[in-house]
Amino acid sequence: MQAHGDRAAAPHVSIILPVYNAELWLDECLESVLQQDFEGSMELSVFNDASKDKSMTIIEKWKVKLENSGVLVVIGGHDSPSPRGVGYSKNQAIAQSSGSYLCFLDSDDVMMPQRVRLQLEAAAQHPTSIVGCQVRRDPPNSTERYTRWINQLAPDQLLTQVFTSNGPTVIMPTWFCSRAWFSHVGPFDEGGQGEPEDLLFFYSHLRKGGGVIRVDQSLLLYRYHPNAATHSVLETTIWTHRVRFLEERVLPHWATFTIWNAGRQGRRLYRSLTAGMRRKVVAFCDVDENKIRKGFYCHEDSQERPKPRVPILHFRAARPPFVICVKLVSVSRGWAPLMTAWLEQGPSCGIKTSDTWPGIQALGLGHLSGAVVSGRGW
Repeated sequence: MQAHGDRAAAPHVSIILPVYNAELWLDECLESVLQQDFEGSMELSVFNDASKDKSMTIIEKWKVKLENSGVLVVIGGHDSPSPRGVGYSKNQAIAQSSGSYLCFLDSDDVMMPQRVRLQLEAAAQHPTSIVGCQVRRDPPNSTERYTRWINQLAPDQLLTQVFTSNGPTVIMPTWFCSRAWFSHVGPFDEGGQGEPEDLLFFYSHLRKGGGVIRVDQSLLLYRYHPNAATHSVLETTIWTHRVRFLEERVLPHWATFTIWNAGRQGRRLYRSLTAGMRRKVVAFCDVDENKIRKGFYCHEDSQERPKPRVPILHFRAARPPFVICVKLVSVSRGWAPLMTAWLEQGPSCGIKTSDTWPGIQALGLGHLSGAVVSGRGW
């Protein structure tokens, strides 16, 4: 990192670092800021969210080292009895910073030396996109399926699979974007603990026509540990936001649709829909002969009279468009060959599909990264 002599000029890149009780990881995190090979002007904007440990002592120590190496350090924070949350801290760190580009960093993660340089190159070419990157997980085997999903989504899937996971298709600790675009979309939701501020921002970003880009190099060591903020967000909260976004972005374009999977996940989706969207569900489809033999699913909790009964069909008798609710483990245990055969051949209406099935109007909504099929038309 080269020292830059003109401190009056606004830095080109601001690294946004919210901090809350991060003393265990801050030395490694801040060392990784110092080791960036980016030769332009850079600042670190730290916001301390009422930490009660030695985080501020560590930050003040690193402020001297970083500024001696040409990295301007801006420190803000508060010492209220309770933290205000990640969304609030990020907004404050952004507000006190001045760079043309924002590089988001979590205090328990470590950047590779080329991160800022490579993501800035991508962001400059895609000014209305969120730019992410591949990651290396620590511990290595902590979330194997999720890490594969983060790193292996194809470029088009960064948009088509926005409904298939418990978070954005490029994870928040890897985000990099222009300040102008952030200001157009933001700020982050400040609901505090338990609110997925990254997912809500990501949805707003997509609503405004933003793109999603990933630098296909591992530029971040992404830690998994019991105290991570992500563990405070309930799965049911994520599910509710996902279903509402599905109802907003996809289902209005479909007169009717089929839910692929008459099991727990499929029925959960049906029950989670608003009444108007439930009326669009013409059938479930499945491979389970017992479910098919029963012939229907009755929504017992409905206030309607008579209670809605939705047919359960063999998958070969079903018609698109589909919302596919299949866990990855279910796909690996036998759904995948049947889905592949059906989708490649097409039903009797003659739909043709390629190896990646883009022509079938289908949308995945599996648990975690559970859906292998995504579609167009949304």
